[in-house]
Amino acid sequence: MTHSYEGRPLPRPHDEVVDQGLGFDLGTLHSRRAALRFLGLGAAAVGLTACGTGGTSSDPATSSTATSDSSSGAAGEIPDETAGPYPGDGSNGPDVLEQSGIVRGDIRSSFGEFSGTAEGVPMTLELTISDLAGGGSAFAGVAVYVWHCTREGGYSMYSEGVEDQNFLRGVQIADSAGKVTFTSVFPACYDGRWPHIHFEVYPDQASITDAANAVATSQVALPQDVCEAVYAESGYEDSVANLSRVSLAGDNVFGDDDGALQLATVTGDVASGYTVVLAVGVDTR
Repeated sequence: MTHSYEGRPLPRPHDEVVDQGLGFDLGTLHSRRAALRFLGLGAAAVGLTACGTGGTSSDPATSSTATSDSSSGAAGEIPDETAGPYPGDGSNGPDVLEQSGIVRGDIRSSFGEFSGTAEGVPMTLELTISDLAGGGSAFAGVAVYVWHCTREGGYSMYSEGVEDQNFLRGVQIADSAGKVTFTSVFPACYDGRWPHIHFEVYPDQASITDAANAVATSQVALPQDVCEAVYAESGYEDSVANLSRVSLAGDNVFGDDDGALQLATVTGDVASGYTVVLAVGVDTR
């Protein structure tokens, strides 16, 4: 049994290399393109690029329309990513998923015994979940837990100053189209990470009380041009310098494939707010 391929850890160590998922395959293409460029095989590299990126030569980090629209369905299985150090799902300390009121669409304010509201540029997050094991049909009825940092870069329930808050966390149940919608604020770019939003997908609402029940854990990457516009606003001052020191390609989560299946489509402006859209393919096989 092998647990790595070409020096990269396998996300599914008990399966064959060909069964590691689209995210791993795209990462393999990415590393091979780099090797071809090093060898000077320009024509071959161009061929691989066309196969691996759908023929576009634009940098996905600078385009707010670089990913597929949710209306067209997910292009492949969403890469499985770390929940990070601040999940709030009971796997690492606090558990917001056992609290009454966690199922909600507007996650800007704290709930239950806590009070407080997160400030920032308005953001609507729309995720459309597809059931790849069911032929790519809408994954109706799944519970989607979303969380992200504040405009200052902290996580409620964990970070200094907001440890007594539980805002910017919430669960929605996918409708008949597999869609969930959250009202929130645009997150910061904190030191060392590309701007992102975390989420977990559970089979149903009853299963959210145990993090081990999640059938997918991943992250949404936010486009660079939108981040730059938001971070010019008051309250996001630290994000300007932090964003200048990171890149999508160099991020420890999205860097394997430049966030090919995780880079959101974003529309809107700082005055009226932004709508962040991503198609999420989940394969329970």
